[in-house]
Amino acid sequence: MEHQHSQSTPFRAHRVIASLNREQVDYLDKLGKDAQFSSGIKLSRTQILAAMVNALKRLNLTGEGVITAEQFEQRIVDAMMSRLQRSQRNGVERHPREGR
Repeated sequence: MEHQHSQSTPFRAHRVIASLNREQVDYLDKLGKDAQFSSGIKLSRTQILAAMVNALKRLNLTGEGVITAEQFEQRIVDAMMSRLQRSQRNGVERHPREGR
């Protein structure tokens, strides 16, 4: 299992078993292959999932009041859209592919 960490942060990996449907697994694999074909470095499923968790942490999301996974998914999308709108108002540039 591959892991990335910053040099200043102690890192101890924990195994997490996740049940995903075929479409979700295929999407993770597509992300990894997209990275490989565009940069030469393939991202593993573990690296992608860890990046997603880190991104959620940066959005300061909590599970408070969440009843369903669908509700939490919408909370994530709302937080991303809100952050994007704030960035656009402040003139912050995005990666060219993020604007799609």
